[in-house]
Amino acid sequence: MKTILFNLTDSELAQFLVDMGQPRFRAKQIRDWMMRGCPCFSLMKNIPADLREKLDAVAQTLPVKIVKKLESSDGETTKFLLELNDCEQIECVLMRTSYGNSVCVSSQAGCAMGCKFCASTLLGVKRNLTINEIFAQILVAQWQLRNDKFSDKPIRPNGDANNDDVSHIVIMGTGEPLQNTENVIGFMERANSEMGIGWRRITLSTCGIVPGIYRLIEWGRPINLAISLHAPTDELRRQIMPINNKYKLTDVLSAADEFTNTHNRQLMVEYILLGRRNENGETELYNCTPEHAEQLSSLLHGKNCMVNLIPWNAVDERDFAAPSGNAIHRFQDILIKNGIHTRIRRERGADVGSACGQLRLNNNKM
Repeated sequence: MKTILFNLTDSELAQFLVDMGQPRFRAKQIRDWMMRGCPCFSLMKNIPADLREKLDAVAQTLPVKIVKKLESSDGETTKFLLELNDCEQIECVLMRTSYGNSVCVSSQAGCAMGCKFCASTLLGVKRNLTINEIFAQILVAQWQLRNDKFSDKPIRPNGDANNDDVSHIVIMGTGEPLQNTENVIGFMERANSEMGIGWRRITLSTCGIVPGIYRLIEWGRPINLAISLHAPTDELRRQIMPINNKYKLTDVLSAADEFTNTHNRQLMVEYILLGRRNENGETELYNCTPEHAEQLSSLLHGKNCMVNLIPWNAVDERDFAAPSGNAIHRFQDILIKNGIHTRIRRERGADVGSACGQLRLNNNKM
């Protein structure tokens, strides 16, 4: 098995190269390339060709390798299928937006949450990702952005959004981040200190692991918190989200309120709008009737939150359907009437399976 140079400390990397008969300064050159996201030694222009060949035989740069890459038709979204050193696979998504470049990263290989509308949980969870494996997903996206601009300049430390920097991170890919809390916290610390990405440009999404939310409060950084709610009552939520059997809505929202009050942040509530086909082929509303909108309004009344309404994105293995545009806007109108700040999320990359709920563990659907 090849040595992953990115996983070595600076002193270990220097010793690795010394053992190959190379000067120690090569370590800094190689580290600089890896921090740009360089996927292979052949692209390291200031490294001698014979050393690049030797390194390629015994080592690899990052702890992830690109297996497949898909570009959305509008050119705004790139989805990467990545392979880990133990051959497990994950996905991450680069989104080019008007406010900067956002990367949606995975925190686990697979997911154990069992949400009935989502592709990520179809094969269960394989394992947690390490800090380096999560961090490397940003570097893959960073390299893509630099290739977009034919540039290999060093990463700027100030984190300002521009056309060739990753400016925002959303931890909303495959897996439940708060089942891998310490590695996810380590990753966020690293993204902030080494890439200059501000806390308020990092969003963590959880289906409601209450102890994990309290761990974030203890950690004390003012990131954005998103709760995957998807139902206004415990009875309905437990039908589509098994986690609700362990953590009830009131407990989840109480912990989320404490987090947002601590940091004076607005809570993001994610709500996937689901329908189902009846025997006549017509779509019946599942969690987004006017009654559900009134129930959600009551549940969130007085809270500092913003509801992201997400029309369901197709997953072949699931038997849901997207509600009509009229039903979606009617649901939103009721929330607005009741004083709930809400918006309908613009989904990115649905044509390459990178929209909310579409990420999965293997590449069969890529």
